[in-house]
Amino acid sequence: MSTAGPAHRVQSAVVEYGYPQGHLGHLTAGEETAFQKFKTLCAEKGYYKPGAGKDDIPSHDDPLLLRFLRARRFNVEEAFKQFQDTEEWRKANQLDKLYETIDLDQYEETRRLYPQWTGRRDRRGIPVYVFEVKHLNAKTMSAYEKSAVKTHTKAQTDGKTSPKLLRLFALYENLTRFVMPLSTAMTDRDHPHTPITQSNNIVDISGVGLKQFWNLRTHMQDASTLATAHYPETLDRIFIIGAPAFFPTVWGWVKKWFDPITTSKIFIISHHDVKKTLETFIDPVNIPKKYGGGLEFHFGDLPVLDPHVEKVLQWDGDRKDFPHGPMYWIENGRGEGVEKIKALAVGSIEGKERKVDVCVVTKVLPEAAAKSVTENGHLSALGEGESRAELLRAPTATPSLAQTEIPSRPATSDKKVVQGGSLVPASRPEPQTFVTAQDGELAKLQDLKLDEKATPHQTMTANLLDPNLQVKEEQIL
Repeated sequence: MSTAGPAHRVQSAVVEYGYPQGHLGHLTAGEETAFQKFKTLCAEKGYYKPGAGKDDIPSHDDPLLLRFLRARRFNVEEAFKQFQDTEEWRKANQLDKLYETIDLDQYEETRRLYPQWTGRRDRRGIPVYVFEVKHLNAKTMSAYEKSAVKTHTKAQTDGKTSPKLLRLFALYENLTRFVMPLSTAMTDRDHPHTPITQSNNIVDISGVGLKQFWNLRTHMQDASTLATAHYPETLDRIFIIGAPAFFPTVWGWVKKWFDPITTSKIFIISHHDVKKTLETFIDPVNIPKKYGGGLEFHFGDLPVLDPHVEKVLQWDGDRKDFPHGPMYWIENGRGEGVEKIKALAVGSIEGKERKVDVCVVTKVLPEAAAKSVTENGHLSALGEGESRAELLRAPTATPSLAQTEIPSRPATSDKKVVQGGSLVPASRPEPQTFVTAQDGELAKLQDLKLDEKATPHQTMTANLLDPNLQVKEEQIL
């Protein structure tokens, strides 16, 4: 995750519980109290088992539990109900076994249709996904539905959730069990103690006609509803690109599928504003070339790993990259300020289950690395020619509300400028202001032009769109 060159400081309205607020290490006293009550309630009801020592780990980790509480605005009873429903749903459909025994070819067929991790992260260390909706055309979806009925896995399901959606949720398992833990293990970011439990999504809807949206709406609604219910707070920012002029009509259907917190994170980006907006949140080298960045990534590709990620991977044997198919991490030892995790490749090939060691990642927290340097007098843990600063350099994070309230001042004589209360290089771009859902009453739909003739810098969140545009059914069909 390169930090070369001037970085944007983002002056945006603060989204409720936007990272790291509301996450581990950044809870208020009231939120911490609610979290402990939530864990106690889950344990009393038999849905959570606290760990009793090194060899007896908890049934669920804290970051996962906190996602449910954050989604319910720290209402303990509501969070428990959602967590209970999710645990019952997972048990009824054996989600763990589904993910760990699914046929590799069928998993890959599904992966190529839905949001895909680029292998990169944003300026805060949160993974970046890309989703090109146009690939979900009628022919492809018909073939996929037929294939999904014959999904090969050892999981037994309750028959209430369609096979095509269960396959989709195998991809959510990959997000929560593989991509998020790997991103958490990276310390080249602000707040390295705080787990990464969310993802960014660039959703490209260019080339999608109203008829295709109409045909997809039931599937997308079911997928969104179940994901919101059972994988809460896994979405951070959602950037919608290529919105056609009729998108307000589509948004009239879509907005009902998300909770208000998620809705406030959705940005509609006009054609002329894609590059500038994405660069505000993501380093240009981590943005696909298609959207104005420098990353050679095409929809359908396997992740193109961040160089910082590649540095920390200790491959098993002669392996040099991640294999196809599902993977997850297991704990592989820990010490003071040091944690090791090991990746396992799972799934099935022609009915035979695989479970193969892939690599190990050692997470060394900054203070532990500093202590090692102080005590040993050298950087033995680092690669040749590397410095600790190079490995632990943090990306520019979104400033807090307190920072954004302080306006920029003119550049000083030493070519520095005050932004957000801090001295930064004068070459750094001015803070960018984006309209979020909390400011929706101040904005008008006509201010945002969605076609390619839009004027520059028209970026708003999707819930500002007027869904009242009426379209006759014959126009869709």
